[in-house]
Amino acid sequence: MQRKLPLLTAETTPFWQGGATGQLNICHCSACQRFFHPPALICPGCQSFEVGPRAVSGRGKVASFTINHQAWVPDLPVPYVVAIVELADQAGLRFLSNIVGIAPDEVRIDMPVRVVFEQVEDVWLPLFEPDTAGEQA
Repeated sequence: MQRKLPLLTAETTPFWQGGATGQLNICHCSACQRFFHPPALICPGCQSFEVGPRAVSGRGKVASFTINHQAWVPDLPVPYVVAIVELADQAGLRFLSNIVGIAPDEVRIDMPVRVVFEQVEDVWLPLFEPDTAGEQA
């Protein structure tokens, strides 16, 4: 699938290139001890500038999702799942991604997932697949 790649900046590069070492790097504020996404130079909670990337577990659950059936570009295979994933590292720490490695009609709310990375050029896209170990925990 051909994906539009993000612009790499000083604050976003650790997020988009963390997959090279298998790490999902999320911005963390040293002042209030909270993670936040998307990456920024200032904490959206306490407005501190004491922010930087920190590796998280990469595990979470599907908070919400939709199955897209529209082929927006000719080489984009459908259907595919667009999901809001809530990471296990902090309540409310969510971001948008795709669920892979499972038939779209098998995805469920609260399904345990774990991060996997798809490398496209110099970007490692964080995607999520079912986490069967998470179902037993």
